[in-house]
Amino acid sequence: MRATRVPARRFIGMVRRDGFLDATGDLWRAHGDAFDVRIGSQRLMFLMHPDAVTQVNMTARDSFTKGKSYDGVRAFLIGEGLVGSTGDLWKRQRKLMAPFFTPRGVRAYSEIMLQDAIRLSERWDALADSDGGVDMSDEMTLVTASIILTSMFSTATTDSIVEIKDAVAEMIRFSGDTVKVIRVPLPVPTPRNRRYLAARALVHGTIADVIATRRSIDEADWPDDLLSRLMLARDPATGEPMSETLLRDESITTFFAGHETTARTLTFAWYALAANPEARARLHAELDAVLGGRPPTADDLHDLPYTLQVVKEVLRLFPAAPFYARDAISDAEVAGITVPERTTVMLSPYWTHRHPEFWDHPDRFDPDRWGGRQEADMHSHQYHPFAAGPRICIGNSFSLLESHLLLAVLAQRFSPRLAEGARPRWHMHGTLSFESGLPMRIERR
Repeated sequence: MRATRVPARRFIGMVRRDGFLDATGDLWRAHGDAFDVRIGSQRLMFLMHPDAVTQVNMTARDSFTKGKSYDGVRAFLIGEGLVGSTGDLWKRQRKLMAPFFTPRGVRAYSEIMLQDAIRLSERWDALADSDGGVDMSDEMTLVTASIILTSMFSTATTDSIVEIKDAVAEMIRFSGDTVKVIRVPLPVPTPRNRRYLAARALVHGTIADVIATRRSIDEADWPDDLLSRLMLARDPATGEPMSETLLRDESITTFFAGHETTARTLTFAWYALAANPEARARLHAELDAVLGGRPPTADDLHDLPYTLQVVKEVLRLFPAAPFYARDAISDAEVAGITVPERTTVMLSPYWTHRHPEFWDHPDRFDPDRWGGRQEADMHSHQYHPFAAGPRICIGNSFSLLESHLLLAVLAQRFSPRLAEGARPRWHMHGTLSFESGLPMRIERR
């Protein structure tokens, strides 16, 4: 069985007119769960059924890798960091880093998350006495950047957080643009190249300085942060530590993957709560009943199930990574579809999470989908906001803990609403976001 072929001219025209996200959704509704397009030498195949998610990520995973689709992000952003590495390097790094990111392992950072959430709460308290206007995208990006940098390096300052956040954002833009525009060689001093090189030099230099400072003191005095754990990790087969380059690449990868997607999730949460007063009221009622006005701790979270259900439903409707790619290294059969070698398969949490065969009223924000029999009866991969299988995002437990805690701290005191006249527009540039931010007003409950 073959996927429906979409003419390249039609596909490109739809993407230019409607954007990648809406174009692929229209093609899915028109052609079903499998369609492909050939653009030059590249063949893209879109597979939307949960069975395809299972097979590409698990049962047929030996036929797929993170190949050419990740060349840009490897070359210009994360190097050989875990998100883009493959083969034996990925297996070794994943095994070394996995213990740091288990549900139990990430609780070591809950106090940092709480402290940053409380500082933001104090800022919002002051804002509520003024005009209360914020760009919620910026608010969530700054707090999650602070959390991950402090978790990684212990000594992050407000100025360094903003500086590194902006530099990594520039690197992300550049690595994403390389698949869309003709890239002028880096030595050519175009404005775009100069911005990228300056950002990369700042990020690489900052990490190198932190590592050098760490190595200049006795190991017994190293802080218990992610960088120390990476520096102390040893390959069980060889006893070798990570190289300086790999330490840098994993640090960039952790920062990139550890704050941007969570920032998006929290931004979307405020948008969803503003638009769904019944869910907002239930969230507030749970927080009031359990916390009684005091700040939560990590131990409180199991008594805040509806708060987590809100997070899960946000991740269903608004997954920060709406698509992810896998490159076929051999012919494969996936969900009854022939996938030829050298095909790039595009899997879509965004559209699979809206599949009408697996979700009742799929476009409705409904946190009650989670936590009961409905969740227990789900297809194992109709929900995959962090991808799936062995290459599921290693930071998923960190992100869920962070989102759960920050939402609990902030929502018990505040109920942000959309700024008057705001008409947020979705935009996909690698990750899902609002085209011009999310203007909101901070209001106390």
